[in-house]
Amino acid sequence: MLEKSDRPWGRYEVLQEGATYKVKSIHVLPGKRLSYQRHQQRSEHWYVTDGAGEVTLDGKVIKVSRGSIITVPQGCAHRMSNTGESELIFIEVQTGSYFGEDDIERIEDDFGR
Repeated sequence: MLEKSDRPWGRYEVLQEGATYKVKSIHVLPGKRLSYQRHQQRSEHWYVTDGAGEVTLDGKVIKVSRGSIITVPQGCAHRMSNTGESELIFIEVQTGSYFGEDDIERIEDDFGR
């Protein structure tokens, strides 16, 4: 079974993974946001499938909604925030050489992690 995890901001589920990629479905609760973070060994590509929010990329804020596509280059500080009143859902495709949680450098986190 692939990984599933509840988080204080919502939940995620790994849909598929291989040696050079990992695909997740990420669900962000209304008013919540992921930590502001960066990765040294992977890039990410986000496809918003439902809801509305804001993405922060190296300090620049971009509004997103269903159909938005965001590319997060390796080493870029990033965060997804749900600014809507319903769950924000996006598909995250990670590409790179390593996908472990220990490649997360948290810059800011609402939950003290």
